[in-house]
Amino acid sequence: MARRLTTLCAALAQMNPTVGDIGANARRISELTVEAREGGAELVVFPELALTGYPPEDLLLKADFLAAAGEALQSLAMSVHGTVAVVGFPLHADDVYNAAALLAGGEVVAVYRKMRLPNYGVFDEQRYFQAGRRAATFELNGVQIGMSICEDIWEPGPPVTTVALAGAQVIVNLSASPYHFGKGMQRERMLIQRARDSSVAILCANAVGGQDELVFDGDSVAVDQGGEVVARAPQFEEALTICTIDPCAVGAARLRDPRHRHSVRQGEGADVDRLVELTVEPGIPRGRVGGPVAELLEDEREVYSALRLGLRDYVEKNGFERVVLGLSGGIDSALVSLLAVDALGAERVSCVVMPSPYSSDGTQSDARAIANNLGANLVELAIEKPMDAYQTLLEEPFAGRAVDVTEENLQARIRGTLLMALSNKLGWLVLTTGNKSELSVGYATLYGDMAGGFAVLKDVFKGWIYRLVQWRNDEAGRALVPQSVLERPPSAELRDDQRDEDTLPPYDILDKILAAYVELDLEPAEIVARGLPEDEVGRVIRMVDRAEYKRRQSPPGIRISTKAFGRDRRLPITNRYESTNRAQSPTLRALG
Repeated sequence: MARRLTTLCAALAQMNPTVGDIGANARRISELTVEAREGGAELVVFPELALTGYPPEDLLLKADFLAAAGEALQSLAMSVHGTVAVVGFPLHADDVYNAAALLAGGEVVAVYRKMRLPNYGVFDEQRYFQAGRRAATFELNGVQIGMSICEDIWEPGPPVTTVALAGAQVIVNLSASPYHFGKGMQRERMLIQRARDSSVAILCANAVGGQDELVFDGDSVAVDQGGEVVARAPQFEEALTICTIDPCAVGAARLRDPRHRHSVRQGEGADVDRLVELTVEPGIPRGRVGGPVAELLEDEREVYSALRLGLRDYVEKNGFERVVLGLSGGIDSALVSLLAVDALGAERVSCVVMPSPYSSDGTQSDARAIANNLGANLVELAIEKPMDAYQTLLEEPFAGRAVDVTEENLQARIRGTLLMALSNKLGWLVLTTGNKSELSVGYATLYGDMAGGFAVLKDVFKGWIYRLVQWRNDEAGRALVPQSVLERPPSAELRDDQRDEDTLPPYDILDKILAAYVELDLEPAEIVARGLPEDEVGRVIRMVDRAEYKRRQSPPGIRISTKAFGRDRRLPITNRYESTNRAQSPTLRALG
């Protein structure tokens, strides 16, 4: 007969794995398991696919990768004693499954297979995994614990309701839930609803860290049967959060709540695999239910932290020692320089000022001031002579043609070439500085300002960039970025007296149109109905549709919205579709 606990001490192991680094991930899992046991935890829960990192993508199609993960899991299990570890890994059996292994007593004692496989947005799990068919529980010192992996709990109903009806008092959820702005609160509200619906406590361990375009925010939580958050890990950093759950309170709540008795009588909780009964020595006695509850971050700090983490992990996990960026004295490159220094340290950041005859004294002095304020390395490369050389070289084929955007783009391409030369010679990663507003409408130069290895602001609208720079200045208590940068009208400075608004609508209008069209997929008439000018809506939509070929050639960048270019928004380049609503609108049709 298993020893019955009056409370369960559990640890949420919010770790930052690296995709494919199976050995290092396994060592980190082992370290955190030991730390959890020493902290008194009888149970430690890791994120989804913690052993391999998430998402492994087509690595899952390699038999040797799956074999290496299986071997590492067996070796890892041998180090687990005195506690039970729930570890996410890819199971290669009759097919490949997104799975959770129960490790205890030096062995892999049981395995659960994820039942709900997401295949929307950034998710592509049906490409790689077979779905599990049965819900599962296990018993730990008399406490019934239900299993779930990420998407299993996002949809109401099975397998969560199944294991709850089968008697589970606690449900563990191994999660790799990608971040977008506000995602932590959205996920937490969902878990609160699931806990209340099934009168069950939930332990959700979410991954943290950057993986290519994706960022995982952590924010692991423990929720009691009444929907109260009793423990919360911090956002955007690794953490081991130890908390106490009261299974007896779950049972008492169910006695007072008869809603599910009919479902139990109908046998809705019968289709469950009862995996194993486990016993471990109770950990350190704890006087109260719950654990540390980290505060959720305010909006600007949340987004800034996501961008900083995504940048840091892309650089570190890909082995770059240093980054370089073109620092123009504008707001976009100012934010990238702030993020780079905060993510990596000033000693690993080089800022290149590349003035042309069209560069104003104000932007150039501001660029130098930013680099000096941050302590970053400053490199100056004037581009007037290369511009003259190109003009001479192209004089004959361009004869008889007026100066136009071609000459403007040549300046951007000269700058891109210089940055890539520094990267090629010195091994520095080039950070591009373009934002989502510009990229949406094609206000960017292929092989120019789009040239680089990582697009930090690829999913950040212009309005957010001003908010983030002002917030960072306020945090520092001084103007790391001069106020003139925040007040100066945006300009590419590729011709005399150029302003972005010569080509684009004002950014406050542009961003609203783009948010509606790109992120919400609204039709033109729906966007106009939101109070936005019809002529500008038509013009912006035409620009967005026409620029798809450019976006396909942009470097990867950090996703912070629900519809980022690349992994989320996937449209054909060759495409003659036009919205019916646009065709029905006389003004929009004329512009289209």
